[in-house]
Amino acid sequence: MSVHMDAPTAAATAGALPPGRTAEPNSDALATDAALCAVLWDHLRASAEHRLHELISDAVSGAVGRESGGWHALAAGECAGEGEGRRLTPQAFAAATLPLLEEEHKAELAAAAEAVEEADAASNAGTKSALAARGRCIPRLRLESAEAGLLGRTLLRLVPSSAGATLGEHRVSQNDIVQVRRMKGDGAVLCEGVVYRLYDAAIVVAAEDPPDGEMNVPLRVVKLANEVTHTRLRQHCERLARAEDGAGVAGDLVRVAFGGAEPRFADANVVQVKEGAWINRGLDASQREAVRHALSAQHVALVHGPPGTGKTTAVVEYVLQEIQRGNRVLCCAASNAAVDNLVERLAAAPARCGVVRVGHPARMLPAVLSNCLDAHVARADNSELASDIAREMKDLTCTLVTAKGAERREARRELRRLGKEQRVRQRAAVQEVLAGAQVVATTLMGAAGRDLHGMEFDVCVVDEAAQALEAACWLALLHARKAVLAGDHLQLPPTIQSTEADKGGLGVTLFQRLHRVLGEKVTRMLTVQYRMHADICGWASGALYEGALRPHPSVARRTLAQLLGAETDGRGKPQQALGGDEGGLPVLLLFDTAGCDGYEEAACDEGESKWNEGEAQLAMAHVRSLLAQGVAAQDVGVIAPYAAQVTRLRELRAEAGGALAEVEVSTVDGFQGREKEAIIISFVRSNDAHQVGFLADDRRMNVAVTRARRHCALVADSETASASSFLKGLVEHFMALGEISSPAALEA
Repeated sequence: MSVHMDAPTAAATAGALPPGRTAEPNSDALATDAALCAVLWDHLRASAEHRLHELISDAVSGAVGRESGGWHALAAGECAGEGEGRRLTPQAFAAATLPLLEEEHKAELAAAAEAVEEADAASNAGTKSALAARGRCIPRLRLESAEAGLLGRTLLRLVPSSAGATLGEHRVSQNDIVQVRRMKGDGAVLCEGVVYRLYDAAIVVAAEDPPDGEMNVPLRVVKLANEVTHTRLRQHCERLARAEDGAGVAGDLVRVAFGGAEPRFADANVVQVKEGAWINRGLDASQREAVRHALSAQHVALVHGPPGTGKTTAVVEYVLQEIQRGNRVLCCAASNAAVDNLVERLAAAPARCGVVRVGHPARMLPAVLSNCLDAHVARADNSELASDIAREMKDLTCTLVTAKGAERREARRELRRLGKEQRVRQRAAVQEVLAGAQVVATTLMGAAGRDLHGMEFDVCVVDEAAQALEAACWLALLHARKAVLAGDHLQLPPTIQSTEADKGGLGVTLFQRLHRVLGEKVTRMLTVQYRMHADICGWASGALYEGALRPHPSVARRTLAQLLGAETDGRGKPQQALGGDEGGLPVLLLFDTAGCDGYEEAACDEGESKWNEGEAQLAMAHVRSLLAQGVAAQDVGVIAPYAAQVTRLRELRAEAGGALAEVEVSTVDGFQGREKEAIIISFVRSNDAHQVGFLADDRRMNVAVTRARRHCALVADSETASASSFLKGLVEHFMALGEISSPAALEA
């Protein structure tokens, strides 16, 4: 499929045309292609049925006379070829991506609206909300405390109304935007804020403004869709369509990323890092090569970091090397946790650098709050008045909890006045702080905020880039001349809620696209991992990384038995029996339920998820066995691909109590970027039709298995799993190098 549009006309396809107006076709074939795209975008953008992204691709490729590869092929760069007319342009990307973003936004809005409506209906009827059961609303709460904190925000601590109760199962996460609403009546909104902290029996919400109304009533928390996110993605997608031909700082980068120019690299001798100039002297050869390659890149470089390879370590070294060369760096990631990890590493580096973390303090780890923009600004303004304002706001916030009527209204009015005065005093200092920062760190969404508007950087680093939408990456990349993307496209992709958007290719990331199109020209892969035993690493290396991934000698033979002080043969089998267990603690263990009664999968009533009672019981029995042999509960994790199975496993954990309560149980997504000494994976799927569903997603299974450092156990029906060649290879690897056990072994 070929794609070509002239810049002025193609810009219209990215959303420049107002509603109700279409582009006028002309006699030029290329202009007609672009005009047709504009017509389709203008009239069909809200129609999932017509699959606008496919129509655009088909229309353009049909006019040129080539077979369409669809948006999947377009986004992945499969249609790239020789000549200007064969490349994916920013305009075509924007035209295809904008309707997919609309579909995703619709899905988010629908979920949020459904949560509010069902919660309201359930509250008025005195019944439990189905949405609460599915986790979008946390009902029946009361205000335990309210205090000023986080540089002027109000912290509301909400706990269950019933003494001793927990929040229950929910899908509200730290950093989510939420509303605090009344439980009864009209469910009035009392305030909006960000989830600052989550506990089993409490949720802390950081509100920009004090609550509007009486808080000593039954409350609920409802998760909202993020309008700001959608608006920024849409606006920057349109801006991207114009960036290639503009004079902006990222013009050359955009041209290279969309095939309009070849990536260039400086002479290796010019950017050579001398032996004594490495800040981290412990980098391995592949990490050093990745840093050198990124330093030599003039436009773009990829750092491919498989599990446990020290990707962030290499990224930190690269950033510090750029600073030493006098360059300013914008560091970004899709998640707050990934950004905070970078900030912590940079702040602790021997070569100290001035790093400023931009974003809402409620979304940051406590360890990085001293580096946040608000804290820098507060330190820049040491006047007595600023301290007086903060103390006065704290006193007024405490008054609001019990005040009523005119007293409450006056307190709120005064709080708003003081807050405005504080913000006015700080705003002038913000630009001064950011202008003097060597490194600015924020999320991809934060890069499109007011604080960074108009700022330019020498380089933008995006960590965990393979988990970020391409459109989101451009929010940050348009600030910089050069991009360095770090990630692993063979682990979890971005989360997409809309089925239509997912099918349309919204989840194809910039990292994945550039890796496929430009390959080794811009990519360096880290090849030494520091997490897993060789047998665990061996499966991932062969199945996904073409045999290039190898364990560092310090981890290659690590076992659970060694962790407990026993001598082993390197595969977990003790030279002397450990605690009387002749079987020891093998590195790889397969509990094969094939042909066993009581291990069939079951579907939830809603049909959205699956669970397997037999596997859940077996997995928790193995956890008890590990704990009985001396493995610490915090060193054990249980992973299931289905939410219903996670819920059942957590129920069994709660019923058991004791040390078992400290064992982490989560989905694959919940363990991304994490690791444990021992991991147990429940496959769930066991059926006569041998259907495995999304269990066969190689990226998800890669993440699940590679969370384990010393021990990985599979609870699976080998016959069902073997219907997938990928899963069959995994099971056979465990059979060849590990131990096989039957459910009866633990049941006994």
